[in-house]
Amino acid sequence: MPEPSTLLVFAGAALLLLIVPGPAVVYIVSQSVEHGRRAGLVAMLGIHAGTLVHTTAAALGLSAILVSSAEAFTVVKILGACYLIYLGLRLLLGRERRSTTSAPREAHLGRIFRQGALVNVTNPKTALFFFAFLPQFVDPSKGAVGAQIAVLGAVFVVLGMISDGLFGLLAGTAAGWARGRPGFGVLQRRVTGTIFIGLGVTTALTGHRRT
Repeated sequence: MPEPSTLLVFAGAALLLLIVPGPAVVYIVSQSVEHGRRAGLVAMLGIHAGTLVHTTAAALGLSAILVSSAEAFTVVKILGACYLIYLGLRLLLGRERRSTTSAPREAHLGRIFRQGALVNVTNPKTALFFFAFLPQFVDPSKGAVGAQIAVLGAVFVVLGMISDGLFGLLAGTAAGWARGRPGFGVLQRRVTGTIFIGLGVTTALTGHRRT
């Protein structure tokens, strides 16, 4: 179990990383803006289900394999980039829904959750975080390394749910105010779709560094 002082420093550093918008935040905000705050919160849960996958992989040592292998890193990177670009194109080419003010159906929420998990699982930067940053707060003399990583990962997930949940709630509230304005839906989809495509291209260009 990490020392309380270590957990405090880790929490502060993790918060600084979490508040910087990336694919996860963009996905959460886009769903909240398009479908409402409930959808944004479901997207947040999906994102951090993906974070739990990375936490488990780090605890089992799989992140080390991913980061040390150029081939494995490239596969995850390309999958993530393609998925982000797909989401962007879907927004840009899709027709505006007239029922954006109605609550999304349960099946729709399930799709939002699954997409959120996939966005984060295929995000190579998340794997790099758990391999390069998180281990700096692990002390082998304090006990099982895997257990310490699991605790730190759980702290990261809780903090992420709080910060990303706030992003989703704020975006949904702002969208609820602006949704009735002419052209808002089209503008929102075009801006969000372009951002997703830009993030996808950026992810594809992310280089691999051996440690």
